[in-house]
Amino acid sequence: MTRPTFSSALHLGQLIKQQLEQDPHFYLFSPDETTSNKIDAAFDVSARAWNLPVKPQDLPSASDGRIIELLSENTLFACMLGHLLNGEQAIMASYEAFYNIITSQIVQHLKFIQQSAQTTWRPEYPAVNLLSTSTCWRQDHNGFSHQSPLLISSLLAVPSQRTNCLFPVDRFAAEAAFDFMLQSKNVVNLTTFNKTPEPEWQDQSAANQAIKQGFSIFEEFSATDPDFVLVAAGDIATREAVYAIKILQQELKDTKFRLINLAALSYNAIGTTNNPLSQADFDQNFTIDKPIIANFHGFPETLRSILSRYADATRLTAHGFSEQGSTTTPFEMLSLNHASRFHLAISVAERINRSDLVQKYQEILAKNSTHAHEFGLDLPEITGFC
Repeated sequence: MTRPTFSSALHLGQLIKQQLEQDPHFYLFSPDETTSNKIDAAFDVSARAWNLPVKPQDLPSASDGRIIELLSENTLFACMLGHLLNGEQAIMASYEAFYNIITSQIVQHLKFIQQSAQTTWRPEYPAVNLLSTSTCWRQDHNGFSHQSPLLISSLLAVPSQRTNCLFPVDRFAAEAAFDFMLQSKNVVNLTTFNKTPEPEWQDQSAANQAIKQGFSIFEEFSATDPDFVLVAAGDIATREAVYAIKILQQELKDTKFRLINLAALSYNAIGTTNNPLSQADFDQNFTIDKPIIANFHGFPETLRSILSRYADATRLTAHGFSEQGSTTTPFEMLSLNHASRFHLAISVAERINRSDLVQKYQEILAKNSTHAHEFGLDLPEITGFC
């Protein structure tokens, strides 16, 4: 049976629309990419803020608009901070690669809230909430300049205990992340997702629980006593981990797997700043000695460094974005960065000395690469896999 798919970006657009309706002080800050990022349902409620005369050819604009569109991430972020420090909610959305433009501003704000928390007269401020999409994994036309998940690594490296990186795996997880962001105070939340339709893996209750504890076990693809634990953070990374297990189950009938999706990461921890995963809970869910094959939306060493706080490094194999690729097909992007389902399967096969499987999967990867370069499309058996 085909699993339902839906765009998390479209769903977040609806949630932003609802928030604009419910809260007359809520603002959306965005470069000229609100429509491109598929959150343009917001325009059903508010126009772009615009104080000059409106011409017939202009897009919906008004002096009282609460959607601030300006192609300057620096200016947008500064304006949003002014709004937040006035005690009002706001959210900013941008292409993933261009959030790096304001990394220093974000870090300076983290310093401010760290210092302000030490005074008695400063109130708690609404969180800085950043939506990051148009990510490195889909480069159908933009290319290498639009590939950089660096802000994730930067925020997770700051030992302020005031940063949360959220990775909604589907639209239900996106809603759980959105609710979490709006309830947060005195932190920076970065929520990273793709705008393409992706499979739905859970219901709303499971998604809400995952954001609370920082992870969830996908029971449908998991055994009670696994031989391997596959860990994934990010919608596309998780999808590839699911498919890797399906591929391996066809070849290794007696090998058992467990799939764990990471919903949130913070400094040196799985989970959020207010609820990091304990060592005891890690051992119970990730096992104490089984190999861990991880697939990450961002740089693999970023996730490896967090997992190594919980598990011996010899257990860990980490995959993720490794600064490869340009304008190419979706699966070829994954393949070039060794983050595809077959690369995860190869990591398992190498652990059990199945060189025959390693060769088989490498041949499939080579075949798809040739097809992608010749026709600009991935193989039908790749795109149709479910």
